[in-house]
Amino acid sequence: MTINIKDFYKATNPARTLVARNVEDQKCYIDFSEVRGEDIISTIKDHIDWNTDEPTCNLFTGHIGCGKSTELLRLQVELEAADFHVVYFESSEDLEITDIDIADVFLAIASRISKSLDTIVLEEPKKFQELLQGAWNILNSEVTTVKAKIPGVPEVGVNLDGQKLSLSLGIGEITTKMKSDSTLRAKINKYLGPQKTNLLQAINQELLEPAIAKLKQQGKNGLVVIVDNLDRIDNSVKAWGRTQQEYIFVDQGEYLTKLNCHVIYTMPLALKFSNEYGTLTQRFPEEPKILPMVPVKRSDGSVHEQGLELMKQMILARAFPNLSPEERLNKLTEIFDTPETLDRLCQISGGHVRDILRLLNPWIMKDKKFPLQSKTLEQIIRERRNEMSLPISAGEWELLRHVKQTKHVNDDQGYQKLIRSRFVFEYRDQGELWFDVNPILAESEKLSESGYPGFKD
Repeated sequence: MTINIKDFYKATNPARTLVARNVEDQKCYIDFSEVRGEDIISTIKDHIDWNTDEPTCNLFTGHIGCGKSTELLRLQVELEAADFHVVYFESSEDLEITDIDIADVFLAIASRISKSLDTIVLEEPKKFQELLQGAWNILNSEVTTVKAKIPGVPEVGVNLDGQKLSLSLGIGEITTKMKSDSTLRAKINKYLGPQKTNLLQAINQELLEPAIAKLKQQGKNGLVVIVDNLDRIDNSVKAWGRTQQEYIFVDQGEYLTKLNCHVIYTMPLALKFSNEYGTLTQRFPEEPKILPMVPVKRSDGSVHEQGLELMKQMILARAFPNLSPEERLNKLTEIFDTPETLDRLCQISGGHVRDILRLLNPWIMKDKKFPLQSKTLEQIIRERRNEMSLPISAGEWELLRHVKQTKHVNDDQGYQKLIRSRFVFEYRDQGELWFDVNPILAESEKLSESGYPGFKD
């Protein structure tokens, strides 16, 4: 069995998320839960399954690219198998992640739920329609002729006098305009913001509660909404001085918990290191669930054999999805020049499942043939290290040196940036929590004891 170099290139696309319901993707999925310390997805599933009649709210976080979306899509499949109706969506498709307000989040969730439940007939949501009409009036005042033509649906425009508009189309039109127009977004949020309690009440009473009742009549156990990509919201400062991440998850956190269905939000990992983290945990009923890196070495620097083997399988499964793990290892040198080269790739990735693909994918493009050569990998590592090093300040190098020496992180602004920029990774191993510098940076001469003038002893 031989593999085409172009097929391997496509299979290692870092931007591609494995979809659990896809049979071919299932062959490439590697379960890292044992080395990550906990099967977090099973924990969340059980929390929902054991509280069928009570709404639950879970926060899920981890480094960008560590595999959260893949795990959440697996959770969707498992919950559907347990007879829940699941609405999964990537919030970045509906929201402008550089400028988010709580009303935006609620409208995006309501839009996705209503679209997902289009076969369920609900009574006309009068309170909700009144609130939306106010938003439409703002839209009308800004845009004179905006119309969306949708096949099989009557023409929908901003002038709604005398027209009935389906809930999903109505909200969808508003959220689309809000995302693309910052001025309009500010005006609609100014209108909806003070009415967030009414908006939440309308969503609960006129959408969620009747929909869940109908779903249970159909034999479903309830409704679960998975809001992915909220962990990507920008950390810019709002006009009144509050960072956007703290505003949504701390100041407005209590409102996020008030939807009368099961909800899972992804949360920026940097918030875990915010001085407001204690307040955040008081806003939500459950502690945030954290998906750590796959450990490829231990805190003492020794090799984590099980983690390393699983990372190798992650790569080899994309080359030989139909083979057993043992058979894949036997074919390793058809892909890489030596077994040590694959070990090097896995170790330098730090166990970050997207970063390993971001190293491998351009490597394939450079070599263009098998077996891939170690010297090309070293060139790519040097290039990546140079790119990552450019924006790092002297003070940040000092923080990185501290992490490298102590395996510990403090909760201040400097470390928030290091985590957010993926300069520092978090690991959990048999109950132990520790941090380490991204291995690409860890090999930099600037982290040596005396190799950088910015260090202070």
